[in-house]
Amino acid sequence: MLGIPTVMDRMIQQALLQVLTPIFDPTFSEDSYGFRAGRSAHQAVLRAREHIAAGHRWVVDTDLEKFFDRVNHDVLMARVARRVKDKRVLRVIGCYLRAGIMEDGVTSPRREGTPQGGPLSPLLSNILLDDLDKELERRGHRFVRYADDFQIYVKSKRAGERVLTSVEGFLEKRLRLKVNREKSAVGRPWKRKFLGYRTTTDKEPKLKPAPESVKRLKLKLKDLFRRGRGWSLARTIRELNPILRGWAAYYRLADVSGVFEELDQWVRRRLRLILWRQWKRPQTRRRELRKRGLDEDRAAESAYNGRGPWWNAGASHMNQAVPTRLLSQMGLLSLLHEQRRLARIS
Repeated sequence: MLGIPTVMDRMIQQALLQVLTPIFDPTFSEDSYGFRAGRSAHQAVLRAREHIAAGHRWVVDTDLEKFFDRVNHDVLMARVARRVKDKRVLRVIGCYLRAGIMEDGVTSPRREGTPQGGPLSPLLSNILLDDLDKELERRGHRFVRYADDFQIYVKSKRAGERVLTSVEGFLEKRLRLKVNREKSAVGRPWKRKFLGYRTTTDKEPKLKPAPESVKRLKLKLKDLFRRGRGWSLARTIRELNPILRGWAAYYRLADVSGVFEELDQWVRRRLRLILWRQWKRPQTRRRELRKRGLDEDRAAESAYNGRGPWWNAGASHMNQAVPTRLLSQMGLLSLLHEQRRLARIS
């Protein structure tokens, strides 16, 4: 759950953040990328690819179970107190950690966890997990961490299993954090996602969007298309473009274009599906197909073919009636072209 502080509390937390960040951030690991100025998820993904290209082609993918909800306050405050000696500051931070959440007018006490939604929480999570970073560095492991999402890169499956068991013990004993064994595994990087990306099996690995990321995008767009059944095609495209632009921007690091081409085809088919459904009756469909350049016989045959809407949306008569060129003229963004454009300028 998100714990959104009041305006006054946000201001105080932001003030604390601006004072504490210069104290803690310079001591953080070079392989920590989350919630840090000048660092990004893209840098973390590129660093991960470096490790794989260097021959560490097994990954220890570790999932922390409900990390932000399970942070032990005593363990966290002990780490903050290593550098912060002012007891008044420590007391204020402790108060924010213990502040309950008000839901429907009822306040629930908080005995563990850092409330997501406050300016201070990201820094506190990095302070706690810095112990993990330092332990991995001490052991000489190659790793990348972005917030509570981290992977360790090794050269064999057996080494990976040893590391997973060892790290699980360290997290539970030293930081009181629990590893989700169902989601954690030792595997090949091209079968495990990291920050939405996967790599190819090449010796010089290429980046591509993970299948799970593609699936999430499709689910999000399906919801938009359902809402857009009563909209004009132009309005649907206007609503669609910001989502496509954001997705292309995040996945601009991808070297594999096939995913973007397939998504472009799928989006165009979905738009044609909206039109086919809006036309409803066979006689309307015949008239609309004729209007869009099909001859009388083909328009009639297509309109009365008895097939389902999804089949018709991908059929040649709809591709001819609503060509890619027309959708582009209406402003539809191409994921492939946008991703390539952003890749060139980044």
